[in-house]
Amino acid sequence: MENKKNVLISVVVPVYNVEKYLNRCIESILIQTYNNIEILLIDDGSTDGSSQICNKYVKKDKRIKVFHKKNGGLSDARNVGIDMSSGKYIMFIDSDDSVENDIIEYLYNLIIKFNTKMSVCSHNIILNDRKLIKKLEGKKEERLTDKECIKRMLYHKDIDTSAWAKLYNRELFDDVRYPKGFLFEDIGTTYKFFLKSKFIACGYLKKYNYFVRKNSIVTGSFSEKKLDLLKMTDKMGTDVLEIFPDLNKAVLRRRVYARFSTLNQMIGVYDVNYIRRDLINFIKKNAVKILIDRFVPVRDKIAIILLCMSYKFYELIWKFIK
Repeated sequence: MENKKNVLISVVVPVYNVEKYLNRCIESILIQTYNNIEILLIDDGSTDGSSQICNKYVKKDKRIKVFHKKNGGLSDARNVGIDMSSGKYIMFIDSDDSVENDIIEYLYNLIIKFNTKMSVCSHNIILNDRKLIKKLEGKKEERLTDKECIKRMLYHKDIDTSAWAKLYNRELFDDVRYPKGFLFEDIGTTYKFFLKSKFIACGYLKKYNYFVRKNSIVTGSFSEKKLDLLKMTDKMGTDVLEIFPDLNKAVLRRRVYARFSTLNQMIGVYDVNYIRRDLINFIKKNAVKILIDRFVPVRDKIAIILLCMSYKFYELIWKFIK
């Protein structure tokens, strides 16, 4: 049994043009109840005041290390953090988010309690810095198999694909890195960590939360680069089915969900009708299978019914809800 207090945990924080939120993020890490941490601030070529803030904190706490690099994207920044880290365990925190002061200790205790190489916990979403939307509120701590964890992730039940709100044994990164140059990079990697871990410790107690500021990729304007969501999702589905072919319904649900997510971001954009047509055709082709799947969230089924009635009607309802 390892001495819990002597285990070094690396906290990787990719930083890019977040001067408005960076102080809050770093301060939430510095006050962690688990003290044996190193904080790696990976400045990914920021052009605002983020670089200066990073440099300020190096002088404030010896546990902080700063690496300034040419802009390469979120995946590249995380990969640099992994390569530069020294801890037995690694955690990612996005620089515009913040965490409870005992989240690292809690995630580490979950790994010890359930004897796993990976742990996950609940999180909250803050929309527009004001509205708090609670997410992933399970009722108990539990040890899940990789298959069950992936199944829940595919159905958006308690588990999600995000890189954050998780603690990883660094062995999981021996042959896995985030795909450089792609958006939605966590979709292309998190399932791989589940598979390598075999068992995952899950904590859902409401006290332990990771606060997420909903931002750019999900809510920003549409560009064809966002079609990476489909690429990452389909690749994940193919890999999962090679190992767990009986998760075919769950994989299909996630692929349909990715199409809906992309379709929603395209609302109001009218020069991409050829893409929109393909998305709608895919959804309608698989509509019946989704509607009869008892594990699919009700919101998905309602969306399918509205879309099958009329895209214009679906668009109208979505604008009203949004």
